[in-house]
Amino acid sequence: MKKLIKGLREFKSSYFCTHQELFEQLSHGQKPRVLFITCSDSRVDPNLITQAQLGELFVIRNAGNIIPPYGATNGGEGATIEYAVQALDIQQIIICGHSHCGAIKGLMKIEKLREEMPLVHDWLKYAEATRRLVKEHYSHYNSDDLLEIAIAENVLTQIENLRTYPVIHSKLYQGRLKIYAWIYNIETADILAYDVERHAYVSPQSQLPESELDDSLLSPFPSCSNGNYSTPPHLEVVEQPDDIPIVIDQRFPMSPLSPQQMERIYRGSRSVN
Repeated sequence: MKKLIKGLREFKSSYFCTHQELFEQLSHGQKPRVLFITCSDSRVDPNLITQAQLGELFVIRNAGNIIPPYGATNGGEGATIEYAVQALDIQQIIICGHSHCGAIKGLMKIEKLREEMPLVHDWLKYAEATRRLVKEHYSHYNSDDLLEIAIAENVLTQIENLRTYPVIHSKLYQGRLKIYAWIYNIETADILAYDVERHAYVSPQSQLPESELDDSLLSPFPSCSNGNYSTPPHLEVVEQPDDIPIVIDQRFPMSPLSPQQMERIYRGSRSVN
């Protein structure tokens, strides 16, 4: 607690004093651009990893970055989603899983939680589709690979759950909402984004429209300057004809989906002209 109180003083004397105009603007209301849904894990900080300014992200955090299907619970996730999209008119949603996720480790051994942590057990049941899919399609992988696969698949499962909300379905139908699936790797700081066409996790800049790209986004994410870290061997850099590098993560073999399923789950209905 002593450290936190010191932090309060530093925040007021340094950051606040150099950003008073921003705080004055925020006192009149918020206009976040992105709803960022991620895990409660203390190693994951949405504003830090995206370097977003105060007021730019509207955040939901819980164990396992889980979104219960519409009507399954009256918890805060549904209300926050509804408020973000309807009241704040947020048009971009990111669901971000992360490496070494304790919630997903628990999910893969969920029956062991029933007695010691019954509330955690009940909460993780909202990711049962992930557990069953991984168990039935990836059982031949070792435990470490299985965890990474489960983390990747769970993000996609939560997008399915997210689409059950009427406000989400409506905005997708109107073409006024985009949903992104990300995975954050703690030890390398890599962010990977799910690509529907390749059915793989790729570099997030490859998913931007060409009109939004500039020189700072046309190169792969930098590695640490001290030379201790570099692009991990499981990442394959693919040069595309438009010279935008695509990084495909080989760690996440994904279950096949039909084009119809991918369209329904991840893109939504196209708007009617």
